[in-house]
Amino acid sequence: MSSTTPGSATSTPTAATPTAVPPRTAVIGLGAMGLPMARHLAGALPVTVFDISAERRALAAADGAAEATTPADAARDADVVLLAVRDQAQVDSALFGPDGVAPALRAGAVVVLTSTVGPDAARATATALAEYGALLVDAPISGGPTRAGNGDLLIVVGAEPAALDLARPVLDRLASTLTVIGGNPGDGQALKAINQLLAGIHIAAAAEAVALARGVGLDPRTVIDSLSQGAAGSFMFADRGPRMAQAYGDDADAVEVRSRLDIFVKDMGIVTGIAKNAHVPVPLASAAEQLYLLGERAGLAGRDDSSIVTVLSPVSEGDR
Repeated sequence: MSSTTPGSATSTPTAATPTAVPPRTAVIGLGAMGLPMARHLAGALPVTVFDISAERRALAAADGAAEATTPADAARDADVVLLAVRDQAQVDSALFGPDGVAPALRAGAVVVLTSTVGPDAARATATALAEYGALLVDAPISGGPTRAGNGDLLIVVGAEPAALDLARPVLDRLASTLTVIGGNPGDGQALKAINQLLAGIHIAAAAEAVALARGVGLDPRTVIDSLSQGAAGSFMFADRGPRMAQAYGDDADAVEVRSRLDIFVKDMGIVTGIAKNAHVPVPLASAAEQLYLLGERAGLAGRDDSSIVTVLSPVSEGDR
């Protein structure tokens, strides 16, 4: 288990936390990450879910979750409310909008924020929740949908100890590695921003490598298979590379959307905003942000982020 005091952090593999009464858990948002997390939690805890999509709710229900038709209904009897939504606008809507979570929270409940929204937004959310007597656990996640469904996520946390203790059974069920970086909301978001800086640059670098391979007449699949095994490889190159190559094949329309491109528009904007406020130059992150903005402008916002390669090396008639 990880434990820390503000200013220091430890990161260790998590283990199941025994508890006499499993916390009643609400999951708000059943997107690419929320649905597999809800399914995995439902294997061990009483879980109620909400999403605007009835189809997504039904998928979670098939694995043992109860369905709710509003965020408030999902949260009403919950000990822990886990938010898995896209951005701060959706956080505000889920918590404080019509039929929102906050007014329905029972005494002693905690809200776990898994979305990447930035330190300032997390702190503002914690302040707003405090007016309802609730605590926030700032716990952004990394790892992708498959790892979410296996309880193999990397979770970084900023939270008061009392709030973290209440959320531990949920976090330990979802995480293979839990890093407690600080004692306040916003601390987890700061570390997640650094993670996204690296991830966003690595995807952009992978796209440049694949585009250059095409430009000099090499088979991208061969290049990806070869370089993924060496010092130049990265997780993002090995993971996104095959989908980048697929963008130029007959099955391009079947590329799975595992992480939307507009997520990195949002996240790299958070990164560069934090860096500007801290007066830290981040030229590579800034260049990557511009590439994702170009992709968004080209109509790729809802496509897998691997599609950014087509901005650098457009698809031609000869590719199909």
